[in-house]
Amino acid sequence: MASSPPHYEQQYLDLMRHIWLHGDERIDRTGVGTRSILGATMRFSLADDAVPLLTTKRVYWKVAAREMLWFLTGDTNIRELVRQGVHIWTDWPLDSYRKATGEEIDRDAFEARIVEDQAFAARWGDLGPVYGAQWVNWPRYEEVGDGLYRRAAQGHNQIADLVEAIRTSPGSRRLLFTGWNVAEVSRMALPPCHMTYQFQVANGRLNGLLFQRSCDLGLGFAFNIFGLSMITRMLAQQCDLEAGEIVWQGGDVHLYLNHAELVEEQIGRIPSGSPKLRINRRPSSIFDYRIEDFEVADYAPQRHIAAPVAV
Repeated sequence: MASSPPHYEQQYLDLMRHIWLHGDERIDRTGVGTRSILGATMRFSLADDAVPLLTTKRVYWKVAAREMLWFLTGDTNIRELVRQGVHIWTDWPLDSYRKATGEEIDRDAFEARIVEDQAFAARWGDLGPVYGAQWVNWPRYEEVGDGLYRRAAQGHNQIADLVEAIRTSPGSRRLLFTGWNVAEVSRMALPPCHMTYQFQVANGRLNGLLFQRSCDLGLGFAFNIFGLSMITRMLAQQCDLEAGEIVWQGGDVHLYLNHAELVEEQIGRIPSGSPKLRINRRPSSIFDYRIEDFEVADYAPQRHIAAPVAV
């Protein structure tokens, strides 16, 4: 009798084990230290509503979904995320505030001020021109005469252009968007890690690929792969296609040295189950989805494993 194919998550666990055992140990930007390799690829099917949520630990997928919807608004201030109970971007502005003021404020107090005080949020909650700013408002310049240019009020909306291109030029090799704006990287709280997304239409299906220049495999990957699944399925729905396959490519793929407990616990677990991601409504545009439109079914993960975030 033929053996069943390996669970989709096994490739992730195998990569985690390989990096932990054989990765190059190095000091990184955060000072925490990592074990790292350059170059990794994983492939996952989205057929029949499949979604590659990790099952060897609980992934809070609604946090990732809210973040993706926030990116699509073009917002770069954490205030709206914090209002929704999403804390994944707070550490960077909090760290900047502590360094600038010397005040040892805790995260809860800082977030409370962000929500309650609009002026405080404007001063301390903005992340610079990160993902959403580049995705939907990439700077565009217009000539004003005598060889002089000024920044236009409205930039390029890469997402809107992508939807139109998938609909009208499905054979194009330019179905992509990126957040890596060289001219503005230095102004970002964190330069784009999941930096370039590319898509392909094949046999009525939309396939998606993400190139991630830097991947925290222990914490960040679970959100990144869900985000790729989500945006691929949204684009497919908007363009009257089925979701096909997603491909994840990592550049510097690493595990933090202070994640030993997470890594050793997780690679000892056995993945199981076949969760589904469904979109219960088709809005008029890709910018009109709400969190209530998304549903995950048949997801029964093992318990959450906590680990610190390196800032």
